[in-house]
Amino acid sequence: MLLATGLALASAMPLRAADILQCVPYARAVSGVVLYGDAWTWWDQAAGRYDRGHRPRKGAVLAFQPYGPMELGHVAVVSKILSAREVLIRHANWSSPGAIEEDVRAIDVSDANDWSEVRVWHTPTGQMGARTNPTFGFIYGEKARLNPFTGLGGYRLTQAIAPVREAASAPKAQTPRLAYADVSRIEDFRPKKERSLADIIRDVKRDARIR
Repeated sequence: MLLATGLALASAMPLRAADILQCVPYARAVSGVVLYGDAWTWWDQAAGRYDRGHRPRKGAVLAFQPYGPMELGHVAVVSKILSAREVLIRHANWSSPGAIEEDVRAIDVSDANDWSEVRVWHTPTGQMGARTNPTFGFIYGEKARLNPFTGLGGYRLTQAIAPVREAASAPKAQTPRLAYADVSRIEDFRPKKERSLADIIRDVKRDARIR
């Protein structure tokens, strides 16, 4: 019983940052662009090492500027060109911590049509994200190809480009919520003090007096 309860509590504990797949190692593996450090530093690091620009290409890395919750920026890899202002991307740690999203939409919403501002698909809600995200531009790898990502774990979220609408909308299941127990308040987890022989004799004498 104690072991089962302990395992249940352990499984509900939040992941540490080190346990969550970040966007940088995922983009590096998929694009072949060998840069390290926080995502926001990639654009400057690429100068003189990789070509950079403001037009999407397959296999290019789209470098996001720090903005809002993206304090360290973000990087994503272009997987397919749909039009001059719409692409599919692959990236990690965007819609959900550690999640991999493959071939989801990103659209250019900049006034200059230069991909300096984009909106990105948000898989959990099944729609384009409302936030407009500033970017630095595209970093072009040596080869316009995508490498398979096989390491560091992570789980995948995908977008159906042309989803089929159901005839009748089924009620949405409630999103699971994690509950965290305060182990210090669970008496079963408190080690019980072993009774000595003297304690037992004292209790027997006390019970005899009561009777």
